[in-house]
Amino acid sequence: MVDAEQLKGLSAEQLREVTLRLIKDFTEQQSQLEAKDRSIETLTREVTFKTTKVDQLTHELAQYKRLRFGKSSEKLDAAQASLLDETLDADLAAIEEELKQLRSPPKTEDKQQPRRTALPADLPHVDVHHEPESTTCACGCALKRIGEDVAEKLDYVPGVFTVERHVRGKWACAKCQTLIQAPVPAQVIDKGIPTAGLLAQVMVAKYADHLPLYRQEAIFGRAGLAIPRSTLGAWVGACGVRLQPLVDALKEAILAHRVLHADETPVAMLKPGTGKTHRAYLWAYTPGAFEGMKAVVYDFADSRAGQHAQDFLGDWRGALVCDDYSGYKAMLGKGVVEAGCLAHARRKFVELHTANKSQVAEAGIQYFTRLYEIEREVKDLDSDERRRIRQARGRPIAEGLQAWMIAQRLKVPEGSGTAKALNYSLKRWAALTRYLDDGNLPADNNWVENQIRPIAVGRNNWLFAGSLRAGQRAAAVMSLIQSAKLNGHDPHAYLRDVFLRLPTQPHSRIDELLPHRWQQS
Repeated sequence: MVDAEQLKGLSAEQLREVTLRLIKDFTEQQSQLEAKDRSIETLTREVTFKTTKVDQLTHELAQYKRLRFGKSSEKLDAAQASLLDETLDADLAAIEEELKQLRSPPKTEDKQQPRRTALPADLPHVDVHHEPESTTCACGCALKRIGEDVAEKLDYVPGVFTVERHVRGKWACAKCQTLIQAPVPAQVIDKGIPTAGLLAQVMVAKYADHLPLYRQEAIFGRAGLAIPRSTLGAWVGACGVRLQPLVDALKEAILAHRVLHADETPVAMLKPGTGKTHRAYLWAYTPGAFEGMKAVVYDFADSRAGQHAQDFLGDWRGALVCDDYSGYKAMLGKGVVEAGCLAHARRKFVELHTANKSQVAEAGIQYFTRLYEIEREVKDLDSDERRRIRQARGRPIAEGLQAWMIAQRLKVPEGSGTAKALNYSLKRWAALTRYLDDGNLPADNNWVENQIRPIAVGRNNWLFAGSLRAGQRAAAVMSLIQSAKLNGHDPHAYLRDVFLRLPTQPHSRIDELLPHRWQQS
């Protein structure tokens, strides 16, 4: 503050300088106060969100515990009951992991934790030593090794268990009583026994090889240690939570592309309160076949409502390659352009020809065959050259096909199979031929349909998704596994490396672990 007495005798120029300085100080103070207010508001929102989320998860946890440990009147056969139990074990662990991440400060752990059963002594042992980089004390004296801490981890390669003994030497300075040890290696599951390799084995077996946990328990038993399926379920749930940020980053990378494929397939989901299943859906989204990025993200939803696709895509705008499902239609006209699937149109004629050897269907198939011959020729060209050839050679064929369809439609009776096949293409003609005007658009949706196929194969082993959480977790993990396969990676090697690096990977560099960017450490 400037005292009034100090202002006496000041010139007009000096008064002006004092006034400007006071205004500047006042402005800076106002800015600081506004910044503090914004910070307080942000912190309040975060605390409110975390409190609400903790309350929600705590309530959900109590419900799952009642389902898992209470008596149930559900009439399920042994296989279904086992699948439900392992789902609930995984969900319980996932909720507890989310609560652990939300609680701040971390919940104090009970010092009287139950002692873990010792690993079998007859399993092969491998010692992994962790020693300080330097054994010279800060005072200049040489440190002396006075003991060690040993933590045992269970590793697995197909058919063989190995015990990793992580030995951390204790080094002390006799002069200044300093004691040092190498830090504990970070783990995906804190204080758990599984190595990154064992966790990768469990996740790949469940989500790539479609082996339920009760089958894995038997397989591990033959290798010398039958890990209880409840333990395996807890590992699956915790790993699913830890992998979710990576899946979120993969989704963000996919949505950065202008051309996307979308498709969906039904999956049975159990309603534990009734013991019955209802039809849920797994949606698949990939960058366009010519976009250069090989990746897929699956999204599990409890229905086929178009709102699920809208929620996933959010503010994304571009060309969406999809079938004629009405759920995608609501996004059209809002910056999303529909690109049709030529394969779906062709399939209508193939089915018609298979059913009754229709000559009309055979003639239509010939048109589609000529269009696909051009696509085989241009698939490895750049977008401009692809568009030029499509315009020069594909456009006349497409126009001939449209004229032929219109003429045939006038000849066939309403409601016939031929009429339905013709109507499908004629009503969607603009979307079906949009690829002719854009070299970045594929002619069909086969690329994403190929990514749905492993899900259809797995359904025979799943029987059902045990809960919405279980379906969402499966979708997330399968997104990483299938994307790893698309990029030529062994999914076990990929997940093992991710589990090793994830605990210490900065969030700002999470993209380095995405399947299309991953390089094995």
